[in-house]
Amino acid sequence: MLQLIGGVDEAGRGPLAGPVMAACVILGPDHNIQGIADSKQLSEKKRGELALRIKERARAWTVASASVAEIDQLNILQAALLAMKRAVERLPIIPDVILIDGKHSPEISVPVKTIVKGDSQIKEISAASILAKSARDAEMYKLHQRFPQYGFDQHKGYPTKAHIAALKMYGITEVHRQSFSPVKHLK
Repeated sequence: MLQLIGGVDEAGRGPLAGPVMAACVILGPDHNIQGIADSKQLSEKKRGELALRIKERARAWTVASASVAEIDQLNILQAALLAMKRAVERLPIIPDVILIDGKHSPEISVPVKTIVKGDSQIKEISAASILAKSARDAEMYKLHQRFPQYGFDQHKGYPTKAHIAALKMYGITEVHRQSFSPVKHLK
């Protein structure tokens, strides 16, 4: 019998603003989606196209997040693990095994295997990385509408020179991670 594999990855551990997102994807043997790769190797346009195909053709998929408040309270690793746990727990079907990108895993009831650089080796993890990154980018576009002076549509919350300059000029917002440097030094 074929094993149902759930791939899990997160997006947004490094930025100074916005939530951390995680996705879980069960592709199934007949998904026939060409071009799935690590989201960091794909253009934003290609990620968007693949995200639509993954959502249409995967056996199951979910996206979940951990908020800025949870990141500041728990730390970014624990918040990322919380987002992963939420993504797995929201699946409409239970996979036989969960494969997670990296070396840390949340406590879940499904058997788990962690794989360093799994997002470039395992299609299910690659698909999850695409959904997590696409969802996080969409969230950062929404935050750009609320806070256009920060340029979230350009840098997605990462610590670019433009973002640091905006922080110094306009101060921090409730969507900035106050436990992260240099944000915590600007309070």
